[in-house]
Amino acid sequence: MPEPKEHIGAPAMAAAAFTFAVRRREPVLVGPAAPTPRETKRLSDIDDQETLRGQVLFLFVYRGGAHDAGDRDPAAVIRRALGEALVPYYPLAGRLREVEDRKLVVDCTGEGVMFVEADADVRLPEIEKATGLKPPFPCMDQLLFDVDGSSGVLNCPLLLIQVTRLLCGGFVLAVRLNHTICDAIGLAQFMSAVAEHARGVPSPNTAPAWSRELLEARCPPNPPAFPHREFDAMPPPPPPPPPGDMVMRTFTFGPDDIAAIKRGLPPAAKTTTTTFEALTAALWRARTAALEVSPDEEVRVVSIANFRGVPKVGLPAGYYGNACVAVAAVTTAGALLAGSIGDAVELVRETKAAVTAEYVRSTVDLLVLRGRPRLAMANLFVVSDNRHAGFHRVDFGWGQPAYGGPAATLFGVSFYIHVGKKKNGAGEGEVGVMIVLPRPAMDRFASEVEKLLSG
Repeated sequence: MPEPKEHIGAPAMAAAAFTFAVRRREPVLVGPAAPTPRETKRLSDIDDQETLRGQVLFLFVYRGGAHDAGDRDPAAVIRRALGEALVPYYPLAGRLREVEDRKLVVDCTGEGVMFVEADADVRLPEIEKATGLKPPFPCMDQLLFDVDGSSGVLNCPLLLIQVTRLLCGGFVLAVRLNHTICDAIGLAQFMSAVAEHARGVPSPNTAPAWSRELLEARCPPNPPAFPHREFDAMPPPPPPPPPGDMVMRTFTFGPDDIAAIKRGLPPAAKTTTTTFEALTAALWRARTAALEVSPDEEVRVVSIANFRGVPKVGLPAGYYGNACVAVAAVTTAGALLAGSIGDAVELVRETKAAVTAEYVRSTVDLLVLRGRPRLAMANLFVVSDNRHAGFHRVDFGWGQPAYGGPAATLFGVSFYIHVGKKKNGAGEGEVGVMIVLPRPAMDRFASEVEKLLSG
């Protein structure tokens, strides 16, 4: 068994002030409910890059009491539906292994995903009062227990799922995903399929598509056609502070806050700048100031861009693999902070505009030519927008989740998440931004955000 990679969501970053007890049953493997093909399937060259060889954590919180759920046990319902969904999604029930040149393949063994059933002596209103139903969540290591032998990349279950019933009739569903097999949209698609089976839908609305061969490098790979500063060859950065010195917070930005940020833009840009562009530019500057980066050092923001809809890439509907590329904007800390927020917005906008079919092909070729490198880590701010992945709509029969999305993150990586409800069913609603910083820097970052919204 290989040593597990560091996965996103260390217990040291969890909410520690509020605790409760969780009683778990023995973990079980849930396999497909019907026979499935026994074969080997290659992952794409986007899937098996080094940066994705780890685990990511997600959480769904349900209030319970929905009229169509009756007295059904959520753990039993979801376990049954999981087996049914794994029939068309049978590669998720397999195990990863490496072949030539560390290429990842999934051995479709049908062994299954890891499932844990649990009960907690807490009510959802208590969790809501302690957290506002946004990360970090308390007792995360209990809501998703790290089953022995489950956390590696190779030869381990690709999913670990725990359903924890609460005293009030609500429940928490936690998921740990091997990131090489799916991105956020792919996981949301699979969980939606499980939810449809749980509600009695005979066949999910979206049929899964493998098609990983569409994202293989050319033979031979072409030299990169773009700078790809996100993969700059650099000396290793100094190690981040120990996890105990880190703190995670979720900052919430409503429509009025976004409008306040956009007030710093030129008049013509206020209507054309998206929430993502404005927020990313503003937070990149605030984070750089909070970390007190030397003015002459390079800083980079990396947008994780979904390319499912990019013309000429050709991914079919239902593709559930990784279909995102990282795109970097690079400047110096001094230039970023001395310039206007409009200047930073332009840098962020350029990262989004770069994502064409040829950019995707160039990225795939580069990953193979350079041995699947990690992202350049020095002074890195990675932003992944999960608001539209679909997590907040996953309904197992108990209604939509009170929270659905990533559960934790790491230093240097921020997720944008859907929080709260849209007012009157209109507008974008609130954006949650998960961020991890050393404790002193977090205080400075909060101060920068306050100035940003009041100025």
